[in-house]
Amino acid sequence: MIRAFFLKYFELTFWIAALIALGASHPSQATHFTLCPLKLMGITWCPGCGMGHAIAFLLHGDLRNSFHAHWLGVPAFIIILYRIYDLIRQRVSEPSYTLSKQL
Repeated sequence: MIRAFFLKYFELTFWIAALIALGASHPSQATHFTLCPLKLMGITWCPGCGMGHAIAFLLHGDLRNSFHAHWLGVPAFIIILYRIYDLIRQRVSEPSYTLSKQL
């Protein structure tokens, strides 16, 4: 049961938690932990670097710095919001068979 719950809501929980973490972060700080494989190999330029900062600036209401951090930050934020909406819509409209299975 826990595994089914985890599988059903993992992506939704992940995206919401990611946006909350970005909203709680301070995007103006220069140093932070990174998962970027290119940056970890010592390559200084990456096409995706700055996306997290861009979304964090956007969540703080700073559109100018968001655009300067990464120009795809606003479209990425809109896509993530749409994905959260779509996941919620899918979960609400799913029929619940748990009650009928218990009977």
